Amino acid sequence: MSKYTPATEPTFYFIGVTTGSSSIMRVFPRWAEALGISPVIKGIDLPLHAPAADYREAVDFLKHDPLSLGALVTTHKIDIYNACKDMFDYIDPYAQALHEVSCFSKRDGLFQAHAKDPISSGLALQNFVPKGFWEAFGGSVLLLGAGGSSLSMCLCLTDPSHGGDVPRRIILANRSQPRLDSARKLLEGRTGDKTEMVYLLNPTPKDNDRVLASLAPHSLIVNATGLGKDAPGSPITDAGQFPPDSLVWEINYRGDLRFLAQAEAQRTARGLRVENGWIYFIHGWTQVMEEVFGLQLQDKIPLLSGIAGRTP
Repeated sequence: MSKYTPATEPTFYFIGVTTGSSSIMRVFPRWAEALGISPVIKGIDLPLHAPAADYREAVDFLKHDPLSLGALVTTHKIDIYNACKDMFDYIDPYAQALHEVSCFSKRDGLFQAHAKDPISSGLALQNFVPKGFWEAFGGSVLLLGAGGSSLSMCLCLTDPSHGGDVPRRIILANRSQPRLDSARKLLEGRTGDKTEMVYLLNPTPKDNDRVLASLAPHSLIVNATGLGKDAPGSPITDAGQFPPDSLVWEINYRGDLRFLAQAEAQRTARGLRVENGWIYFIHGWTQVMEEVFGLQLQDKIPLLSGIAGRTP
């Protein structure tokens, strides 16, 4: 018997680790009112790297419960794909390519899996990285963490539509070798021939400090580890030094955000441009809501961000 209770009204789910702490739980009802849609939102919390049976139980419930309309997935994107890919009637091309799922939807009787990160991370990067940045300066990218968000950013940053405005080198640094091996396999042949891909096993924050110190000015450093949101801490130590005139992106917007504080402390002295994960959060949710509810929301980003209490 499932531990999940059938929905009694149209319900949209948020699958994560600590969903109750997310501002979306108070913001979504206001968004729904502004957009003229009626679903309520409900969280499903699962521990990091939960047993496959737990993922399958949650997905089975969402698939078969008539009033469960769909879901946004955070943190568990790769684990849910690996545990549940046989349970979907349709898996979109990005989800197939990256072996991750960030959105469930139901359309024409089909239970569908989507990977929206390549779209939402691309929109967030356009907002943060100046056009022509890589052609002008030729810096590197350091992606701390080799999960779904980092893989999506690799595809976005090396998209052929950018022409020569792509990084010369992207470094994926992760604390476990299996995730790195998986990332290498999934990205092989997908990042073009203009960008060197480097996969580094960095078990400790001090290892990341050393890579950080090796970067040239005008680089991009991203915390995509989950540290600072799903677990406390940072992937670097307080002694880590960001390269001058670089872009620093903490893709989270809530939690202790230690990495963000470390970058802010060096902002002036090292000429950094520092960004949190707010716009990424907005694009991530709107992309999933478009899929689940059949809406067009890109022209409503300022409205939705304002309702949420911040401006783009």
